[in-house]
Amino acid sequence: MSKFLCFFFLIIFISFFFHGRSSEFDFEDEEEAWLNEEDDGVNMVQSQQRAWHKSCDFTEGKWLYDESYPLYDSSCPYLSSAVTCQKNGRPDSDYEKWRWKPNGCSIPRFDALHFLGKMRNRRIMLVGDSIMRNQWESLVCLVQGVIPTGRKRVTYNGPTMAFLALDFETSIEFCWAPLLVELKMGPQNKRILHLDSIEENARYWRGVNVLVFDSAHWWTHSDNTTAWDYYMEGTKVLTDLNPMVAYEKGLTTWAKWVDLNLDPSTTRVIFRTMSPRHNRENGWRCYNVREPLAFFSHPHVAEPVLVLEGILRRMRFPVYLQDITNMSALRRDGHPSVYSRAMAQEEQHHFSDCSHWCLPGVPDIWNEMLSAIL
Repeated sequence: MSKFLCFFFLIIFISFFFHGRSSEFDFEDEEEAWLNEEDDGVNMVQSQQRAWHKSCDFTEGKWLYDESYPLYDSSCPYLSSAVTCQKNGRPDSDYEKWRWKPNGCSIPRFDALHFLGKMRNRRIMLVGDSIMRNQWESLVCLVQGVIPTGRKRVTYNGPTMAFLALDFETSIEFCWAPLLVELKMGPQNKRILHLDSIEENARYWRGVNVLVFDSAHWWTHSDNTTAWDYYMEGTKVLTDLNPMVAYEKGLTTWAKWVDLNLDPSTTRVIFRTMSPRHNRENGWRCYNVREPLAFFSHPHVAEPVLVLEGILRRMRFPVYLQDITNMSALRRDGHPSVYSRAMAQEEQHHFSDCSHWCLPGVPDIWNEMLSAIL
């Protein structure tokens, strides 16, 4: 305990000492030292979480067809039109009726009142890209049906939106930050990804009780679809950097911010692994697929997941890794494909979305897992 308290006051001192410094300083040496430090108190919490996760491994299992699903329908008013596949003309609906059954345990069916009870007087924020927005819409639709019409609303603040359950004083929020670190416009309108700057995004995360992060898709776009023109780290301009090296640097900045700014006694942090894309064959790999795969003939772990696992292992703060990648990779049937908007038959062969998910659908199961984790 004394060792933990000493470490705690040391962090306060360091934070005070560096207060007001520019976020664009070079901290490579400091970063290496930070990644190698350990803390007995937090390691104990991490060990307890790993022990619990080992007793009920959500990542290994199978999809079971269940007529009692979905838990809501596509008339939910909080759904984006791009994910309401039934409204957009998709002729089948079986993709809504699959639930995930882990080997050796079960995920409890989502109970909206139970979830809101756990989150009473609390804020939960989902941080990430449009697929995290996909998951946020799912979570809002899972809970909104038990709340009277006049006792719920949505508010907006900068890159965030919040669904408020007024009687529970619960806020379910989404924060747009697909890269976590800062993407800014520079000279000649060049887009600069600052690998060591995060505060402009992170200021919205302060005071939140449960933070759920995701960041992978934007880091893995092909060269002609990347969101930036070059990287910066401190004052250094980086134009030729392996995307996974850049991803590791960006995640390291995020991890450092979490370690130095959040208190595990008041804030839960969960990092959801990347949602799989079935975009091979120019996006047509999910077109007209009607049921999940039963298994993988050649299972593998995606490189961004390996990078993320390495970062989390070196953190002091106990972050829970919610691994949804392989279970979701079996669900090629769950994407909008050509039904991301209503269109004439002849238009449907120009675009197929195999990244996002129809709702109701796969993200509902991620949220059942999230509820169980909490």
